[in-house]
Amino acid sequence: MVKKNELKSLNHESLKSRLEDLRKDLMKVNSKRSSKSSIENPGRIKHIKRNIARLLTYMKNKGGKQKNNG
Repeated sequence: MVKKNELKSLNHESLKSRLEDLRKDLMKVNSKRSSKSSIENPGRIKHIKRNIARLLTYMKNKGGKQKNNG
């Protein structure tokens, strides 16, 4: 799980790369699920989606604050 403290320590490029990794991971898990092969942890899809949403929300809020302050 992505924690808020971890996000604060990352710069914008690191956040983008982490987001890209999560999306690739989600794509792999979804392709396994659609091909009817067994998934090790079906709940993992939910966690990946939540982490993607957390990252996007943090990036949006961080970007908005920078525009307002500067």
